[in-house]
Amino acid sequence: MSLTREQLAQRVAQEFRDGYYVNLGIGIPTLAANYIPADIDVMLQSENGILGMGPFPLEEEVDADLINAGKQTVTLAEGASLFSSADSFAMIRGGHVDLTVLGAFEVDCQGNIASYMIPGKLIKGMGGAMDLVAGADNIIVTMTHASKFGDSKLLAECTLPLTGKGCIKRVLTDLALLDIEDGKFILRERAPGVSVEEIIQLTAGELVIPEYVPEMSV
Repeated sequence: MSLTREQLAQRVAQEFRDGYYVNLGIGIPTLAANYIPADIDVMLQSENGILGMGPFPLEEEVDADLINAGKQTVTLAEGASLFSSADSFAMIRGGHVDLTVLGAFEVDCQGNIASYMIPGKLIKGMGGAMDLVAGADNIIVTMTHASKFGDSKLLAECTLPLTGKGCIKRVLTDLALLDIEDGKFILRERAPGVSVEEIIQLTAGELVIPEYVPEMSV
């Protein structure tokens, strides 16, 4: 059984560490703000000029002027600060973000990511993704393992225009958690109820299967 969007967000939040500054991309990554473990202190950063985003607001907490980079309304955590997008991108480009979580259309086993353009389709655009992949050493991609037609999104080589080259080291899909090492996908965890054989079938890039692959905890 594949993970839901909420379960993906819950699992990726387990990658957060105490004291991290974390940037959450548009889509599934933003949901991780609701699942930060209670025993750690994490500051969420947004390209439009927020450091210290809280979880999504309840209906009575909505402030239409307080939004993240995806134009979703957000709350502020204690100690949050607001500043210009120029300052925000200086933080990103200066390597001051400890972890970046991004969505993607495709990732390949060379660590390349395609996340901003599908020729012939209207997509939101690049946003801050190119700066994030260039300025961050620790990037996790969250995505579906395959398209709705059953085509793998974990490829030997990306077919879409690249956002960044050789920058992705870990991928969390609705089926599995994988690392990228030496031009190969390494299967680390599988979603509850998902078999290794299913993951092999839906992974187009070279895949290494360790002797033991545990089910992930979500």
